[in-house]
Parts: sequence; C-alpha cells; structure tokens
Amino acid sequence: EVQNLADWAPQVKALVDHHAVRVLITGRSALRIERERDSLAGRVSTLELGTLLLREIAALRGWGEISPLLPLNGLGSLKDQSFWRELREHGLRHRATRDQAFAAFSERGGYPVAQVRTDRPWEEVADQLNETVIRRVIRHDLRTGEHGRRRDESLLEEIFRLCCRYAGQAPGQPVFTTELRSALTANVGWPRVLAYLRFLNDTLLIRLVSPLELRLKRRKGRPKICLCDHSLRSSWLQETIPVTADALQRSPHLSDPPRRAGHMAESIAGYFLGTIPGLDLAWFPERGAESEVDFVITVGEHRIPLEVKYRQHIDGHRDTFGLRSFIEKAVYNAPFGILVTLSDDVSVADPRIVALPLSSLLLMR
Repeated sequence: EVQNLADWAPQVKALVDHHAVRVLITGRSALRIERERDSLAGRVSTLELGTLLLREIAALRGWGEISPLLPLNGLGSLKDQSFWRELREHGLRHRATRDQAFAAFSERGGYPVAQVRTDRPWEEVADQLNETVIRRVIRHDLRTGEHGRRRDESLLEEIFRLCCRYAGQAPGQPVFTTELRSALTANVGWPRVLAYLRFLNDTLLIRLVSPLELRLKRRKGRPKICLCDHSLRSSWLQETIPVTADALQRSPHLSDPPRRAGHMAESIAGYFLGTIPGLDLAWFPERGAESEVDFVITVGEHRIPLEVKYRQHIDGHRDTFGLRSFIEKAVYNAPFGILVTLSDDVSVADPRIVALPLSSLLLMR
C-alpha cells in the first residue's frame, strides 16, 4: 500500500538513481500512485493487475489449470490470423473447464472475494463490493486532486450509475446531461461530466475507449464506456445481466433489443483488451455509409477490427457487414477481422473473419 506512505516517490527516485537495484511497488489506489509517479520521469512502468482472469477463476475454484495463449510481451502474435484461429481451438480444447469458469464469472464477476466466498449469498457479496470497491474509491480518491478543486460526491455516484447503465456504449453529451438533469434537478455542463469520467477512468473503475483517430478529423468523439467488472453493475444497480448462453435462454428479454447482454459482453471484451500492456485500443464510430465497429486493435502498422455479436442466431452476411467494410478499405490496413459471439457453433464463410466466443477470447491471457 505504497500510496499511504509520505514522499514515497522521491525516496524511490533516490534509491533507483544511486543504487543498482530493481524496485517492485504495489498499491491499490491507482489514482494516487499515478499522481506521484509523474515525478519519477519514466523510472517506473505500471502494470494493472485488474480482476481475476478466466483461467485464474478456474484455478482458484479447483477446476483445472489453463495456460495462457498470448506470450508475455507478445503483441506481435495478435496481427497473425493463425493466432486467433488457435485461440478458438484453445477454447474448444479446454471447453469443460472454460465453460465452468465462465459460468462462475457470469454469476459473480472477477473480484476475488466474490469467487472465494461462494458460501455467502450474492446480496452480501454485493454489499461488500459496494462498500470496499466503489464507495472507497468515491470517498478516498475523491479527495485526491488539484488543490482547490471541488468534487461533488453525489454527482460522481450518479455518473458512475450512468456508466453502469450504459456500459459497452458511447452515450455522449446529450444522454449524460439529460439524465443528470433528471436525477439531480441541476444543470451539469459537459466539461464537468468529462472530467468526472476521466477521474473514474484513472481510478480503474471504468475504461474510456476513444474513437479511432483516423475518423475524428475535426469532430470531437464520444468515449465508449467499459466497466472493470460487470459484478459492479450488478451490485450498484441491483440488477444482474448474465452472459452465458444457458442463463440467457432462461432470460430471453436480455438478449433481445435493447440487447443488454450484448452491451455487457462488449464492455467485458473492451476492458479485457484494454488491460493488455502496450495494446492500442479504439472504437470505430458510424459515419455516413461506413458502419460502426465495436473495437479496433492497432498492432504496429496493422489494424484489426473486432465486432461483438452476442445473440443465439448469427447472420453470417448481415452481422459481418461492419467488419467486411473495414477490411475492404485499404487505408485502414486491416488484414482480417474478429467476430466475438455467444457460442462456439458459429461459422462465417468469409475466410478473412475469425469467429470465436467471448469465453475463448478471455482465455487469451
């Protein structure tokens, strides 16, 4: 808990500058650590541990060990279509363990306390997550910032509630200002909303995925909101959205319009990809005749579009239109595309598109 130590950054700076040592620093307040890290001028690199990975849930619950497919510092693999095909096969090879872990993840999320204390009812775990994760960030990290800046706790809570409601989407200024005016009976300017969104992003509760720069030109784009863990939405809004095929069959209203399960799957995929060190992640807004693409991964000079289609039946032509449009534009330099689905039994005739389920995507790391 290095963030609780006074003047830790100058001490680390002196230690590293005058001695041949390597230093490992740990802490759980990303905002406070990053604020002090600026004075270290590149001497420290940050690794976000995040919540449990799918293979870690499987190991923790005693269901088996699954090795990650993506090697450390191996981003170059992502621009090879063969890697994504192998990832799909990797998921099938470990199907039983994968599905067990994914069902547990769908039910309780990736926080260790939720997966360890399976003997306790979800309502009790949800209260603990609200208190130890969300309110701790809002109350403790809220006080960290430039001197003289006033932050409104109730406004921050309401903005986080909207982030939960619109996870996996890019609601933009009209939605936020209208919803906040209705909830708080006060006019809140867009610059202030953006500042609070960036604050939540810095605390790692959410990840803001920016639009692809090539598309912006002179227009300011809307960030797409991805939650660090869908269990926080369940605990904060007291509404559970499952992401397994079996659970969605029992709750068909969640996979039909407004496709809340699809948005949640998009949020999960976005945050997962965003935590890969060094990976450049964006989304592709709709403009004119060009369709929206959920995410675009940039690896070197290549861009790989990734679309989440989370429903029981996939139309191989209609549901891949955005991916194919992106691939066919030479300016984007996209050799192939990824279609993230609900289940394994999806095949796409176009050889440039690899289809794999969300559960297999999460086994990448």
